[in-house]
Amino acid sequence: MARRVDSSPSSVSRWKEAVEKGGFRALVAKAQPGRPARLSAQQKEHLLELLLQGPHAHGHANQLWTLARVAQVVEKNFGISYHPAHVWKILRACGWSAQKPERRARERDDEQIQRWRRRRWPHIKKGAPPRS
Repeated sequence: MARRVDSSPSSVSRWKEAVEKGGFRALVAKAQPGRPARLSAQQKEHLLELLLQGPHAHGHANQLWTLARVAQVVEKNFGISYHPAHVWKILRACGWSAQKPERRARERDDEQIQRWRRRRWPHIKKGAPPRS
């Protein structure tokens, strides 16, 4: 039976015992212990909408979100102060991940680069005079 539900035999035994003692209601998930979230689900949705507007919309010079910047947006819009490290936990829970900006110039011309690699680089590497 444990293989069918992709679980351990000990878990299946525990569930069976719980059903025998308290019926199927005994299997309902219990609330997680700990402090309640300070941002509601609705506020988290609104936060994501704000972040999708981009950093420029919130007065930043570049298009890079940092945890400190996100913490500022949370405090400004919801009046809740978070440490930047905790902001990361909120973003992860919302399905966001760390992204690094591409380190390529927007003007980059891949065709031109390939042409240079085929024609010029072999001669530079060998020390031969370049061809036109």
